[in-house]
Amino acid sequence: MEMALSHEEDVSGMNLPRPYSESPYMEFSKLRSSATYNLATSGLMNSTISDLDLDLSELDIHGPTLYGYAPLREAVAAMKGVTAESVVLTTGTSMANHLAMSALFATGDEVLIEEPTYELILTTAQYLGARVRRFQRRAEDNYALDPQEVAEQLSASTRLIVLSNMHNPTSVLATEESLRAVGEMANEIGARILIDEVYLETLHHPPVPTSFLFGNQFVVTSSLTKAYGLSGLRCGWILAEPELAERIWRLNDLFAATPVHIAELLSLRAIEQIEKFGRRADIILDINRRSFSEILAAHPAIEVRLSPVGTTAFPRLREGRVPAFCDFLRDSYQTSVVPGSYFESPDYFRVGLAGDVDMTREGLLRLATALDQWKV
Repeated sequence: MEMALSHEEDVSGMNLPRPYSESPYMEFSKLRSSATYNLATSGLMNSTISDLDLDLSELDIHGPTLYGYAPLREAVAAMKGVTAESVVLTTGTSMANHLAMSALFATGDEVLIEEPTYELILTTAQYLGARVRRFQRRAEDNYALDPQEVAEQLSASTRLIVLSNMHNPTSVLATEESLRAVGEMANEIGARILIDEVYLETLHHPPVPTSFLFGNQFVVTSSLTKAYGLSGLRCGWILAEPELAERIWRLNDLFAATPVHIAELLSLRAIEQIEKFGRRADIILDINRRSFSEILAAHPAIEVRLSPVGTTAFPRLREGRVPAFCDFLRDSYQTSVVPGSYFESPDYFRVGLAGDVDMTREGLLRLATALDQWKV
C-alpha cells in the first residue's frame, strides 16, 4: 500500500530549484507594467495581422520544418547579409540568448558581461552556471562601449563576452571601431562575443551592419520583436559561424524541438514586407523622440541625455527613491515606466518611446506633471 508523505518528507525529498531560476524583470513586465499610458514598453506599438497583406490561403498548420523552415532561414540571411547556414531560428531574442549562452560556455566558465545590462541577460548567464565578471559602461561616458574597460576585466580564462547593441536600457549605439577592438581581444584568447542586437533593428535607413560580419568570434542574437511591432510572431534568430550554428540547432532539440509552422509563415510574410514596417517604425519613433525632447529633456527633476537613436530614454531621478516615484506615477497619473533597478541602476528609470504617438505624448506630459509634483 502506498503511504502519503508528510509535507516535511515531501519537501526534503525534492530537488531544490536552481539559483537564479526566475526573472524579476519579466515578472514586472508581465504583471505590473500595464497602465493607461504605458511608457514601460520598449518595443514598437503592435502591428495587426491586416498589416501583413495576407492571403489566408497561404497559411497551413503543418510544413517542412526540421532544423528551421528553409524559406524563413533564407529570408533572415538575406536581410542580414549572411548565409542561411549561419542562421538559427528561435522563439524571440530572449530564447536566442539562452540558446546561444547554453552553447558558448559550460558551468563554471568565466563570462564577462557589461554593466549595466538587461536583467534577463545576467540572470540567464547565472542560471546556466557562469562565473560572471563585469566591465563598466559608465554614465559619465554616456554608456559608450569602451574597449579599455573590457581589456581591464578580460582574463585568459574568459570564455565569453556579452553585451547589447544598441545598449539596453540606454539605446546607446556602439561604434564599429569599438566592436572590432573587442573582437580582436576576444580572438587573442580564444573567446567569443555574444551581442544582443534586437534594438539595432530600429536603424533601417540605411541599416547598420550586424557585428557578425566582423569575424567568426562574433555571435549575434536578434528578432522582429522590438523594431517592427511584430512581437507576437516571436521570430528570433542567432547568427553564428556554420559549425557552431549546426551545434546550436541540435541543442535546441532539448528546448523547443519543433516551431509553430503558422508563425514561420507569418514571419516570412513580414520579412518580405519589412521595408513597410520599417517606414512605419521610423515615423512613430521620430514623433515620439521629438515629444520627449520638447516635454522632458530640460526638466529640472531629472538628468537625461537622449540617445540620437533607439526606442528608449534612461533618465536619472535627481531626488527620492525611484520605486516610490514609479508607484506615485502609476497610481496618480495612470502612467508606467520601468524602475532602473531592473538594469542595475536604482537611481534611473527607463522610458519607452515606441508606443502610439498620442498615448506616448500624453504619457510624457503626465510624467512631467508627476515630476513637478513629486515630493521626496
